[in-house]
Amino acid sequence: MASKKDNLPLTVDMDTEPTSNIIYANEVVASIAGVAASEVEGIASMCNVSGSILSKKNSNITKGVKVEIGTEEASVDLYVIMEYGTPIQKAGQDAQENVRRAIESMTGLHVVRVDVHVQGVSFEKENSALTAGAQQAVLEAGAAEAPAAEAEAAQETEA
Repeated sequence: MASKKDNLPLTVDMDTEPTSNIIYANEVVASIAGVAASEVEGIASMCNVSGSILSKKNSNITKGVKVEIGTEEASVDLYVIMEYGTPIQKAGQDAQENVRRAIESMTGLHVVRVDVHVQGVSFEKENSALTAGAQQAVLEAGAAEAPAAEAEAAQETEA
């Protein structure tokens, strides 16, 4: 009796012509791009084409992302608000690379371009740092005044 190994074909003819396709909805590729862009340090938020700011933690991650998809290629436009103090050129290039890598690895589509449209600059982080610094200064000033007030009160009770 022949073993199972002997029943296997020696060569396998593979059909190299694809008989079916995988077609991605624009929303799928836009979601991948939106998540990848929001992971980049220096991008404060995404915004729509008109410049309306959308929260970075917005549940609709596709806002601020426009994609065009062909059969084997994709192009992406990102509309972003940068954080103040961030080197915009570096953050833009990081976003381009992160989006390109994510789309190509997850879909197999070749990304021909990723255009980053900087629609504005956010001062939120800068303002919160200034506010925190001001609050700390008030606390320190209050702490410095307390011993002086206690010394003054002690002198008054002695007199």
